[in-house]
Amino acid sequence: MAVHRMIWNQTAYFGAGAIKEIPGELKARGFSHALVVTDAVLVKTGVATRVTKLLEDAGIAFQLFTDVKPNPPIENVKAGLAAFKEFGADVLVSIGGGSPQDTCKAIGIIAANPEHADVRSLEGAVATQNPSVPIVAVPTTAGTASETTINYVITDTENRRKFVCVDPHDIPVLAVVDPEMMASAPRGLKVATGLDALTHAIEGYVCKGAFELSDMFHLKAIQMIAKSLPAAADGDPEAMDRMAMAQYIAGMGYSNVGLGLVHGMAHPLGAFYSAPHGVANGILLVAVLEYNAPFTGEKYRDIAEAFDVPNAQTMPIEDARKAAIEAIRKMAVGLGNPTKISEVGATEADIQPLAEAAFADVCTGANPREATVEDIAAIYRSLL
Repeated sequence: MAVHRMIWNQTAYFGAGAIKEIPGELKARGFSHALVVTDAVLVKTGVATRVTKLLEDAGIAFQLFTDVKPNPPIENVKAGLAAFKEFGADVLVSIGGGSPQDTCKAIGIIAANPEHADVRSLEGAVATQNPSVPIVAVPTTAGTASETTINYVITDTENRRKFVCVDPHDIPVLAVVDPEMMASAPRGLKVATGLDALTHAIEGYVCKGAFELSDMFHLKAIQMIAKSLPAAADGDPEAMDRMAMAQYIAGMGYSNVGLGLVHGMAHPLGAFYSAPHGVANGILLVAVLEYNAPFTGEKYRDIAEAFDVPNAQTMPIEDARKAAIEAIRKMAVGLGNPTKISEVGATEADIQPLAEAAFADVCTGANPREATVEDIAAIYRSLL
């Protein structure tokens, strides 16, 4: 029997108002100087202020670092590390979607492991010596689950590529999943991050590393997202609460078993064209599901059932697979996500370098079907 490893946060809080627990947790852990990593939009809209006001009222010194861009580049990490050192911080608080969370993880790892000052040296499964500077992660989107994963993604703009870092030392010590922090996100962002969460759950469910415990998390997340995402995108508070939980549950799974070709192909679209990650996943998901279908055993039955397909467990498996894929296609189209990679800037001239980058991506290796560069190029081309 294979040996499996599962790693999660030390502590996590869930539910409306959960951010109120942050000051007490910081004080109980002996922290007094926080570098708050977020982005300028979240400061301008007052979302980040909801947390910093709590720190201020509790007498916890903090400094804002807001130089975080979507698909965060190496330069953001270096600037954040300089701010961390200058302030003399002893804890990091990340507020935002995947970009602030990933930037914060890289800052924390390098601050504790200065031999990795070259950010590129963190690519892949690197055995860093020391745990990250402690991170308190506060997501503002129901999508990436970065607050409970051992992964982060940084963009190397100089070489037009994104690289995935996989390191148990980067996991936040505290996750605070408060759906009220997600409520003001624009509809398009809710759609994109929701499709990201769905992709995490599905890819984690069918990937090579999946096993009984991860299946439990991923199937539950698929069920919750299938029933909640459309209403959450339109701002329904109860649906948003379920999406906040579902994306975290998916993160508990995929962080420990891997993802697949959707993510492997989405990362180059982000690196080449700054395509929002969830949007890219939403474009690619159906095409990759079709490509993988013959290599997924009976699992598409469960996906079809989660999307309320009648008789999903008894129809022929080929029909169940088609029904699952069609249900996901219908949701993505209904949500208004783009359906072509040309809509995010892709051109025929870039197909080959995109395919080569996707083939080399760390996520691709976990895909249930072995993909060649030619296979990947054909999928990209079919979506132009």
